[in-house]
Amino acid sequence: MAYSEKVVQYFMNPVNVGELPDPDGVGEVGNPKCGDVMKIYLRIRDGKIEDVRFQTFGCAAAIATSSMVTEMVKGKTIDEALNVTNKDVAEALGGLPPEKVHCSLLAEQGIRAAIEDYLRRQRGESPEPTGGSCFSHHEDEEGMESRAAD
Repeated sequence: MAYSEKVVQYFMNPVNVGELPDPDGVGEVGNPKCGDVMKIYLRIRDGKIEDVRFQTFGCAAAIATSSMVTEMVKGKTIDEALNVTNKDVAEALGGLPPEKVHCSLLAEQGIRAAIEDYLRRQRGESPEPTGGSCFSHHEDEEGMESRAAD
């Protein structure tokens, strides 16, 4: 499996790593039983993502996609961030091997989960418990193919 130069760069030198103190939204996706777990922290001011950080347990592609998606959404409005797709993340990294496309899907889902948590908090609702689900291999592939086709 060959990674693009950008994937290697973002894996070896990830940006926006770590926990964000007092975040406005937190999203956690993946499942340790499946391998990759991403936790995304957001600070939102005046409707824009002022700061974003991540903690990822996983392979090189999981770390690279986490880092890239944080770069892509920083400074964007909530709506703009919600429009970032797994395909956008993979393309920004110069592509991913087919067996690693699920990492870009987790990155997209992590941002969405953090934004959903932020919106829940804004409505005064309790945060949902963190932790993600693990797709079966077949379901994961179908979901990725449909997202990649978007």
